[in-house]
Amino acid sequence: MSLVIWRRCWMVGMLLGAMAPAFAQQGRQTLRPPVLIAVSEAEQPIELRRANIDGEVQAGIAQTRIELVFHNPNRRVMEGELQFPLADGQQISGFALDIDGQLRDAVPVPKERGRQVFEAITRQGEDPALLEQTAGNQFRLRVYPLPAGGSRRVQLTIREAMPLNGQGWQWRLPLQFASAAGEVSLRLRAAGADRLGQGPFRLMAGGLDWQGSGRQLPAQLQWQLPAQLQPSLQAARYDGQQYLLAQLPVAAPAARRLPSRIGLLWDASGSAATRNRAREFALLDRYFAAMGEGSVVLTVLRDKPEAERRFSIRKGDWSALRRVLEQAPNDGASALAAWTPKAEPGEYLLFSDGLGNWGPSALPALAAEQRLFAISSAAAGADTARLRGWSEANGGALVQLESDQVDAVARRLLAMPPTVEVAPAPGLHDVVVDRRSLEQGWLWVYARADTAPAALRVRLNGGQWQVLSAGTANTDGGLVAGLWAQARLQQLAADPRGNREAMQLLSQQFGMVSEGSSLLVLDTIEDYLRYAIRPPSGLRAEYDRRFARQVADRDQARRAHLDQVAEQWQQRQSWWSKRWPKDSPLKVAKAANLASARASALPPAPVMAMAPPPAPAPAAAMVAEATVSDQFRVADSAVAAAAADEPVNAGAVQIRLAAWEPDSPIAQRLRKAPPGELYAWYLDERDANADSSAFFLDVADMLLAAGQRELALRVLSNLAEMELDNRHLLRVLGYRLMQAGEPGLAVPVFEQVLAIADDEPQSFRDLGLALEAAGRPQQAVDPLYQVVQRQWDGRFDGVALIALDELTNLLARGGPALDAGMVDPRLRKAMPLDLRVVLAWDVDNSDMDLWVTDPNGERAYYGNRLTHQGGQMSQDFTGGYGPEQFSLRDAKPGIYKVEANYFGSRQQLVTGPATLMLRLSTHWGTPQQKDKAVTMRLHDATDTVLVGEFEVR
Repeated sequence: MSLVIWRRCWMVGMLLGAMAPAFAQQGRQTLRPPVLIAVSEAEQPIELRRANIDGEVQAGIAQTRIELVFHNPNRRVMEGELQFPLADGQQISGFALDIDGQLRDAVPVPKERGRQVFEAITRQGEDPALLEQTAGNQFRLRVYPLPAGGSRRVQLTIREAMPLNGQGWQWRLPLQFASAAGEVSLRLRAAGADRLGQGPFRLMAGGLDWQGSGRQLPAQLQWQLPAQLQPSLQAARYDGQQYLLAQLPVAAPAARRLPSRIGLLWDASGSAATRNRAREFALLDRYFAAMGEGSVVLTVLRDKPEAERRFSIRKGDWSALRRVLEQAPNDGASALAAWTPKAEPGEYLLFSDGLGNWGPSALPALAAEQRLFAISSAAAGADTARLRGWSEANGGALVQLESDQVDAVARRLLAMPPTVEVAPAPGLHDVVVDRRSLEQGWLWVYARADTAPAALRVRLNGGQWQVLSAGTANTDGGLVAGLWAQARLQQLAADPRGNREAMQLLSQQFGMVSEGSSLLVLDTIEDYLRYAIRPPSGLRAEYDRRFARQVADRDQARRAHLDQVAEQWQQRQSWWSKRWPKDSPLKVAKAANLASARASALPPAPVMAMAPPPAPAPAAAMVAEATVSDQFRVADSAVAAAAADEPVNAGAVQIRLAAWEPDSPIAQRLRKAPPGELYAWYLDERDANADSSAFFLDVADMLLAAGQRELALRVLSNLAEMELDNRHLLRVLGYRLMQAGEPGLAVPVFEQVLAIADDEPQSFRDLGLALEAAGRPQQAVDPLYQVVQRQWDGRFDGVALIALDELTNLLARGGPALDAGMVDPRLRKAMPLDLRVVLAWDVDNSDMDLWVTDPNGERAYYGNRLTHQGGQMSQDFTGGYGPEQFSLRDAKPGIYKVEANYFGSRQQLVTGPATLMLRLSTHWGTPQQKDKAVTMRLHDATDTVLVGEFEVR
């Protein structure tokens, strides 16, 4: 890894805003006023030098371009990160970064690919920028570098079909992000503007122009534009297709008769803390008042649904149900689709923010006559696309409680959702109905067609068909096509996992940010070629010419890589086949050939990207090792090459894990709780530690030790709620689930890690091992073999041999029932072991070391990779994650001490300094194989912990 010196600055705030006065960061963080740029480890804050805002409205469609110039007054290079939410219905349609003074457009890439390339390029000290969607309608912009004493310019383009309010379009433009700007230029164009909100602005013919300082700006520009509420149809051609945009007025919906039996789905996960319960209860007051008499089936949703409870409603009184909801703690992950519908409810009400991160992603099928209404009161960051898709697909609607106007919201909940039908027509595809403005009497319909239709036939609420004829063709085909793509993307987002591929294709075709795609800017043509990313138009001709030559070179490199792995595997077989001496070594100083014999049994070490760390510091164990090391210079060839067939031990091996428990003040306090009160004590501490992953890990361990398994898994699942798309944190969660004996729960976690980080071999290896543990060995073959056959970054050299050990073991135990046709025949030999230890960790750019001290007092570690009795240590991993492996085929009797040493890190960490996972195995690769896994957290960069011992008899 390049040792480029850089620091992060965190710019957290509201850029283009959630169109509401309250702003929140994602997750369970406390709501706070927006801060544009809060810098860590900087002498001076990053400055917003200039903000240029240019917007235009046509027929209810708004497009706004915002250009920002940031200046870094510090003497350090920094990475900038800006997190912001967008309003429901808004979409980023363009992003550019200045390269050599010129704005370069971003290109769409799969989300995980964008993150991988961004991090790889920043390690080289070059100029990438990445814009990605994190969850719901939350976005993150990353720019590197912000040069010391220099400036960077970024440009974002936002597109939306504007909401309707009364008789006019509402153009609400948040301006908090520009309040710190030294210079602001505002240019907005809209015909017929009749009212303008507060601010130092004057309307002019066709819009306004204004220049000044950010301090003069109001928090939000509010502009109401006249709207002609009559049916219309626009058609535009783009990229060989016709795109249609229809706008229809809709009559006010009629009140509906409520069913006497309903189902209430109450999301009580950790992220539910951002919801407004007062508004939700006020809405339920009105709902049950309208019901009068009836019954409710309550299902509380967390990491798993709680047992159903039933309540009676008498004369609108739902007080018993309300008390239960008031007392339900917000805790655990969000398994929003992991419930089973009942036949008796006429409709379901789902109260949630829609941020599902656990369990299945597709909603269970409801009966044909059942409706689903989704209610969201989250201030920001709710996944409205998922909630809207679920509810509208089941005959209901999304009801958003974003204000205190509960009566108006209740009228919508109690009204009959309108039905919209679009008549089929030759060549008409992918019709999308946008109901966001229904409460204002307005409907948008989008469609794609092979040829321009003469008309579109629409029917509302089963009435007469309306025939909409296309008026003047829209000359901006990209805008209309983009709006269709945006609406289609929102439609597909109801099931982001199931529709992942379709969403990626759509995002890449139209250059949009989505849950599956990001926008990326790279510095040079070489960067685009290196990562096989097609650049923007200005660089494409050269890229296409040079890329064709690279394809053949890459195929040849892949074949050479597999040949190299096969050669290293043959060397390991030579080590495994050799009989190593099991005597007590003699102290003889005479030089001999044993050292060279030991070196020849090891695969060649790769060239490291950084100097290897020094050997472990002298200690009592190391003194013993130093005493033995002299006799390693003596080689009795008869002993070293002995091929005795009798076993060197009696076959009895035990694993003893060292006692380990967290020693944080909170953990010490919670250990004093009576077992029956531990969860209640945890809830008292939870809000104060909601951002500490270590807190949830510690409490989960305590609950498991107390035999409260379900509560332990609930507490552990909070890690899925903390930082969405944080692969380090998700890895820790997966490791803990494996340690807890829940590989079935670990598999989807590791699948998510793989989707985020398929450039890291550990992602494939972790998933393969979890699939094997979950009883799915055939599915485990492919991810393990991917680790072996793919070429990885140089900091991961050596991982292929460890995964190959695990793959050959899997194939040997699976026998002929497993299809191993994909595996190179040179790589199929299994090699059973008496002892095996594997160390992995969660922190990138860090160095952990595995130490194993044998009965001779000799320590195997990165500086002594082959012991006198044939214990082999794998290559040293100094760049992050591991794994490191110790192997011994024939173990002489005695005690083997296993330790882990935290050498150091170059990365900001997510769970304290590091979390380690160790797996100790006896009789590896035989029917008698036994494994024990432990996950532990280290404290300091000098930490060494005793993991456990093998006792061989």
